[in-house]
Amino acid sequence: MLFSKDRIGGTLLLAFCITYGILSQNITLLPIQAKAAFTARTMPEVLMVLGIGLSVLVLIFPGSNERPQLAGFNWGKAALFLALMSAYGLTIRPLGFLISTSLFLIAGFALLGERSPVKLLLVSVPLVVCFWLLMTQGLDVFIEPLPWFLKG
Repeated sequence: MLFSKDRIGGTLLLAFCITYGILSQNITLLPIQAKAAFTARTMPEVLMVLGIGLSVLVLIFPGSNERPQLAGFNWGKAALFLALMSAYGLTIRPLGFLISTSLFLIAGFALLGERSPVKLLLVSVPLVVCFWLLMTQGLDVFIEPLPWFLKG
């Protein structure tokens, strides 16, 4: 079959990896990195090559002939998650990482069916704070924690 689930997945992976590889060439390098063996582009290029290789293998070798079924999925919940991710992307700068990501996780967990407000808060807020601390203190990556009007 021409349009099996495996072939559609392989084609989508191939398109993603090619796009990822093209966009990875936009990563600017410092002049001293021109002849370096390992640069900021190295890992994206390795991932691109591996992804293209695996997707080509999926396309070449026969897999299941099962046709994709679109019925039976909760498309409304998927659309809500896409809207939630878009809202997160739009609110992370104005609200800051801690507030925006906590709200995103709380809404996502609630969308998946968790109804206990205590659980929602006790899971999402400490997780976001620990991740922010790991990134800022452990890896020295600056992430704006709070919106400008709460910084004092």
